[in-house]
Order: sequence, then structure tokens, then C-alpha cells
Amino acid sequence: MGVLVFMYIHILGSAAGGGFPQWNCNCQNCLGFRNNQINAQARTQSSIAVSNDGIDWVLLNASPDIRVQLSQFKQAQPARQIRDTAIQDIILMDSQIDHATGLLSLREGCPLQVWCTDMVHEDLSTGFPLFKMLQHWNGGLNWNQIKPSQAFRIEKFKDLEFIPFVIRSAAPPYSPHRNNPQDGDNLALLIIDHQTEKSLFYAPGVGQISPELFVVMQKADAVLVDGTLWTDNEMAEKGVGTKTGQEMGHLHLSGENGMLSILDRLDKPRKILIHINNTNPILNEDSPEYQSLAQHDVEMAFDGMHFQL
Repeated sequence: MGVLVFMYIHILGSAAGGGFPQWNCNCQNCLGFRNNQINAQARTQSSIAVSNDGIDWVLLNASPDIRVQLSQFKQAQPARQIRDTAIQDIILMDSQIDHATGLLSLREGCPLQVWCTDMVHEDLSTGFPLFKMLQHWNGGLNWNQIKPSQAFRIEKFKDLEFIPFVIRSAAPPYSPHRNNPQDGDNLALLIIDHQTEKSLFYAPGVGQISPELFVVMQKADAVLVDGTLWTDNEMAEKGVGTKTGQEMGHLHLSGENGMLSILDRLDKPRKILIHINNTNPILNEDSPEYQSLAQHDVEMAFDGMHFQL
């Protein structure tokens, strides 16, 4: 009998920026969670790890919660030598503070191999200059360029092919082109394991699904996609902000043109939501919004979730 081969996906963090509950928020969800009045799980800020052998892992985004996330992920510390880690490379989907600040916490492991686009590298060398800040830690961050729409492979993961797609979202608030989106500000990734011929589509932040992107999602074996908000004006409805989902670069879940209606049209892949904002009613697992996910054959990712393709 042959050895079973899989692509492994581990959810390190499943929440949007600020996590859940957010430290300074008393919205219905956050206050309800603290007071044990709602049925919900705490969540850290979104990041995942992917492997084709269960031993070496690629980190996709490095959230501010990365130290705690890795401490709770047993496979991340194989303990083969005095200083060790199973995290071999890091791919950044964008330059958002929520997805890049964790690089500071990983500085003891420098030099780190970081994969990102020109636009992300520019933001992380100027407005939020992590590449410059970390130069003094054993060589800092080694930049590996991602060219939009050009597939790439990583040396230690030669069976995995990473295909980046330019998506419509938003650059970080600190970026000089926050209101002038550029190709490469945000990526979606199709990850293909050529041992199993299985694939994962990953897009934790996306403002719209183009027809071309929909075709890619339809062919994937699993899609792990943006579930930030239930409604576009949720922040205002909950009294915690004024920006809409579209202004922040996130497609809301509900309604005729929402993410759930798009996912309804996918008949092949397993469908999972990630990057859930603390205001989203689906966090309350007794809410009608959460209950409706099953009707759409959609799951909500949680910290520590682990699955194979």
C-alpha cells in the first residue's frame, strides 16, 4: 500500500484586523463574548500555513498574533536543533498592517524568505519600512519578487505551484496610493499540489469577484475567501465606524451580489470563509446569519482548523 499524499492547510488565525473580541470594542459581539452571552469562539488575526508533506510549511501572511499562533501549532516547532522552525518561507498577500506586523515577531529567525509583489515591497520599504527595520537582524528579510499573474515555485516546496491573481481591493491606509489601487496591491493565490493535483484558492481580502476569478474558483478543490462583513455598511450599523466594506476592499457576504450568492454558483469546491470581522453576526453561532451558512454549504474557518486536500 502506497504512502498517502496530501496538501495540508492549517488556519492559524481566522479573524479580521483586531481579532475577536477586539480589545477596545464593545459591539454586540465583543461585549456578548466577554460576558458569556453569545455562543462564539475567540479568534486571532488571519494567517494560514500550507504544506505538501506536513513537515515544512509556507506561511501566508504574518499577523500581529503570529507568536501565539505558532505556539499553538505543534507542527511549527519540530525541535530538530537548538534553534528551529518548520516555517520555511512567507508569502504576503498584501501590505496591510494586520498581515505583515508579525514579521517583527519573527525577527529571531532572520534571515527570512519573504515573497511579495513590487507594490507590497514598496509599501514595506517606505510607509511601513519593515525591510529596512529588520536589516540588522542576521540579514533581515530576503525579498523574493512575485509578478502578478506569473506562477512561481519555492525551492523547498517543489511540488507546490503558486499562481497569483491581481484582485480589486484596497492598499493599506498608510499607503500613498490607498485611494488609487495598483496591480499588485492585493493578491489572490491558487495553490496547486502537483503530487495530488488538488488545489486551494485563497483570497482573505477581495472587493469583487471578476468573471475570470470566478472560473479559477470553480475549478479549485477548496476556496478560502473573504468573509469580513455581513453587510456593506455593517460598520456604521454597529456604530463602530463609517467606512463601507467596499471602501475597505471587502465584498460583503449577504444579498444578491454578496459573496454567498457567488459561492452558491460554485458546485465543485469546499467553501470556507476567513478574515471575519468582530462585528459580523456569523460569529454568534446561534444567530440566523450563522445558521444560514449551512444552507449555502459554506463553513466558517476557526483558529486551529486543519484540513487536507
